Amino acid sequence: MSRQLQWAAMVLALAVSGCASLSHAERDRASAMVVAARPTQLDCDREDACAQPSPLRQLASRAFAESTAQAPRHYALILDVGPDALLARINLIRSATTAIDLQTYIFDEDDAGRLVMDELLAAARRGVRVRVLIDQLSALKHVDTLAALAAAHSNFELRLYSPVLGRAQTSYPQYALAAACCWNKLNQRMHTKLLLIDGAVGITGGRNYQDDYYDWDNEYNFRDRDLLVAGPVAHVMGEDFSLFWNDRRSVPVERLNDVGHRLLHGGVPALPAAVYERPQRAQAMRRDAADTALVTQRLAQRALLVGDVRYISDTPEKHHSNGADQQAVASGSLRELIESARKEVLLQTPYLVLSDAAQEMFRQLHQRPREERPRVIVSTNSLAATDAFIAYALSYKYKRRYLREFGFNIFEYKPFPRDAPIDVATTGATLPAFDDAGSVGGDVVLDASDLDGTDADPMSLEPALALAGEGIEPGQPEIEAVSPQQAHRELRERYDRRSAVEREQYRRALSREYTALRYGSRKANQPVPLERAGVRIGMHAKSMVIDERIGVVGTHNFDPRGDHYNTESAVVIEDPAFARALAQSIRRDMEPGNSWVIARRDKPPVFSGLDYSIGKMFEAMPIFDLWPMRYATSYEFVPGPECPQPLLPSDPGFRACYQPVGDFPEVSVGPKAITTRIFTAFGAGLAPIL
Repeated sequence: MSRQLQWAAMVLALAVSGCASLSHAERDRASAMVVAARPTQLDCDREDACAQPSPLRQLASRAFAESTAQAPRHYALILDVGPDALLARINLIRSATTAIDLQTYIFDEDDAGRLVMDELLAAARRGVRVRVLIDQLSALKHVDTLAALAAAHSNFELRLYSPVLGRAQTSYPQYALAAACCWNKLNQRMHTKLLLIDGAVGITGGRNYQDDYYDWDNEYNFRDRDLLVAGPVAHVMGEDFSLFWNDRRSVPVERLNDVGHRLLHGGVPALPAAVYERPQRAQAMRRDAADTALVTQRLAQRALLVGDVRYISDTPEKHHSNGADQQAVASGSLRELIESARKEVLLQTPYLVLSDAAQEMFRQLHQRPREERPRVIVSTNSLAATDAFIAYALSYKYKRRYLREFGFNIFEYKPFPRDAPIDVATTGATLPAFDDAGSVGGDVVLDASDLDGTDADPMSLEPALALAGEGIEPGQPEIEAVSPQQAHRELRERYDRRSAVEREQYRRALSREYTALRYGSRKANQPVPLERAGVRIGMHAKSMVIDERIGVVGTHNFDPRGDHYNTESAVVIEDPAFARALAQSIRRDMEPGNSWVIARRDKPPVFSGLDYSIGKMFEAMPIFDLWPMRYATSYEFVPGPECPQPLLPSDPGFRACYQPVGDFPEVSVGPKAITTRIFTAFGAGLAPIL
């Protein structure tokens, strides 16, 4: 953009938002107002701030007691199930005696967000210092909420990272103006996620603070992963948080234009009591978080004792240097780990869009002598499962490159996985029925054995039956023992397909990590329509295992945004037992009932070489990639006497055990499928910002 246009855009931005801009004196007045209004009284006079005993917090005490300077010890716990990840957070917040630091990209005002915020405020009122840092683009919905939180308590502070135009809330025109004048700054976001308790135990990984990260959404939930780690590495996490908290880009909410304006002209608003969409579910989570035996059984006793642990993180310096490669610590460290592989790289990412540097690394990895070449296995989203269809469109464009030039074995997650670590009973919705082969379809079959026994584990039931009994809110119809035909008919009536793709109250654009359509239309921000109804599951986990000796859980999507724009973080644990446990979790997502396999499509009977050459030529073009015959397609495993176990596409017997199911299985043919092909043809230029 020319400098003249940049200046014009800046002038227009100031003209639009100038009436709401605050002077330095006004910002100081707003700050003084909230400081004066903050209560100082405490609900507890004990030295430990009336902290609740926690088996998770005790892991940190054990780790520090067992550590020496030369041989640190840690406890690591993989948090695969959404409600468990929320349970761990609430339990740890209640265990805090001195300090809680929370850093996240999204913090919504839905049930999960309200519950965590209530617990943070309760901790502040009993004497714990609480600091919350949220990326501005995805921070809470209402200015009144932010203004009230600014003055909630003297022990509670809230800051927003890198506010656009000095505001907490950004309208569509303001976002467009910021894009015109300050593109790099607008895209430089804080994607780092961390919850740190007393500088002793931390949680990091893919989850934000929103219902769909904890299996609490009735239409779309993420299959995600966090890692709880207790021990000396928490000190490094604390130092990293302080770098962000003290950076000039982290602004107290009361000093932002719209929040400050609200305070100066309307006073400090009262913080309303949290109103939950499903109050019984929130109450059950509170009850469980106070149950020491339950937390021990479900969480603490599964923690693994590991040795040295590294926390790698981009600091705000990445943004001060405009994303220079030398400041992209997380990206560089992850590439070094991949380059160290000798046998296998197991990679899980929701968006398979690789930066140029990552592509070159995988190309060189595949060019090693065959005996030194590691196998690369990738778990990612299908079009039917993803929340970001443009990212999938570019992944679709480069499938030939990924398979042929990089040697990837790609598994794409199904929208209705048969065996996912998802607690369907908490969502308030249902999954479709499954046939015996694990595919979606057929009638729902219910009998007395399906519904007997109140102690049944919802994870052990067929997903379509998991709502029978526990987990249904009062007033919701329960599934009864009826004929298969009647049950199928009732499920269709209760969960019409349109309800899954045309929400009256669709998700706010700001509540998505995916950037390209952040301010697009309602339909643009929805997952693609499917052929069947039910709560959909999308992959969001970001993890990696190297040679089953190093395990990595973090925030990096292994994409261009993570390389150049977002700050990212990850925990690296070099421990075979942990690496095997993480690998087992990822491989579960790749089982035939949970994922399709991507492989070369059958060669055409004639002119196969010409077809390949033309397709490769079009693929290399940034636009006009219009060749209709794509190199790869999706395959489904067909078990049988000759095919007892799933195979990799490189196995000679692959085609005898797998059948092609089309490029976009489960996707309803319609505008989104066409749009996906359009972005495949013309959207390559969007890759750096996806």
